[in-house]
This record gives sequence, C-alpha cells and structure tokens, in this order.
Amino acid sequence: MAETAVVYPGTVIGNGCQILDYAVVGKQPTLSPRSTAKQEQLPPLELGAGTIVSTGAVVFAGTKLGERVIVGDQACVRERCELGDDCVVGRGSLVENDTSVGARTKIQANAYVTAYSQLEDDVFIAPCVATTNDNFMGRTERRHELRKGPTIRRGARIGGAAVLLPGIEIGEEAFVGAGAIVIRDVPARAVVVGSPARQIREVPDDELLTE
Repeated sequence: MAETAVVYPGTVIGNGCQILDYAVVGKQPTLSPRSTAKQEQLPPLELGAGTIVSTGAVVFAGTKLGERVIVGDQACVRERCELGDDCVVGRGSLVENDTSVGARTKIQANAYVTAYSQLEDDVFIAPCVATTNDNFMGRTERRHELRKGPTIRRGARIGGAAVLLPGIEIGEEAFVGAGAIVIRDVPARAVVVGSPARQIREVPDDELLTE
C-alpha cells in the first residue's frame, strides 16, 4: 500500500491487494441535500484478493469488488456497486452508484456508467461511452419511479463514444457501433450503427463467446 493512499476505517482488503499513490478507498459519499441517491451510512468497502486500485482512483464505501479487479488511474467506483472477478475499470472512467458489473467485463478509459445500470459478464465498454438514466433530466417527480440505466447482457460490445438512452436493454452478444445513439432495445446478436441506431446484420458465429 502506498504511503500516500487513504484507506478509511473498516475497509476490508483481501490478500495481495495493491492500493497505489493517492488512491482513496472506503470513502463515504458527500451528497447534496437535493440528491436523489440514498442518504445513509454505508457499510465498509470490500476489496477482493489481488485487486488493484491505481493512482488517484477513488472507491466508495458500500461497494464490493471481486478478485483481481483493476480500477485504473483516476477512475471512480461509487457506493452500493458490485463488480465481479477480473473486471477492469479504465483510466478516468466512472461507475456510478447502485450499479452491478459482471465478471470479466472491461470498461475502457473515460467511459461513464450511470447509476442503476446492470452490466452482465464479459461485456466490453469502449472509451468514452456514455450511458444515461433519466429521460426527464431532473424535471418532474415522475422521473424517480422511471429512473434506470441500461441493462447490457452477457458478451455485448459497445463501441467508442456510443450513447445509450435510459432503461434500454442491449441483448446478449450484441454489437453497438462507434458513435451510435441507441434509443431502443437491441436484440441479441444484432449489429447496430448510426443515429438513431439501426440493425445492419448479426454478429457472425466466429465472434461469439466460446464459453
């Protein structure tokens, strides 16, 4: 553990973890009085064996990281998240509160995974992807019951700088092209491109996961 790292009391650190320079782990959130996130004292952060929290990264209390997770330089994982084994959160990326991320999922640099999202196993999120969870963008009380991030099923791949609208589902093994604006559900194995995204073909057999 680096001398400059900040480890909050109670943080559970598995065997072989590395917490690098100026990383902060186990931090309780500081929320605005108007925040829609839950205002509560959270249980300690749990880091699985072999996990690395890189330079300048922040991982909040109330979250559980599996084994061999890598949180890249200046990345952030918020409260009440759960990341499976062998996940990667790339440099400068943000995983917001109340999000689940499956095993072996890769979130590349500068991606934004919004609150209340679900990413299953073996998902690939390219750099600068943006996800959203609020069709009302802060207006009306009705938004609270409808607020939801995307659900991205096993093995789906999201291309660079794509934008996913709130509440949509990306099917298993689907492929979203770079820069696509996804406004509706994407079927399993579909390849979609453009703005708004439209299907052009299916993912070929030789690109499918083997397990």
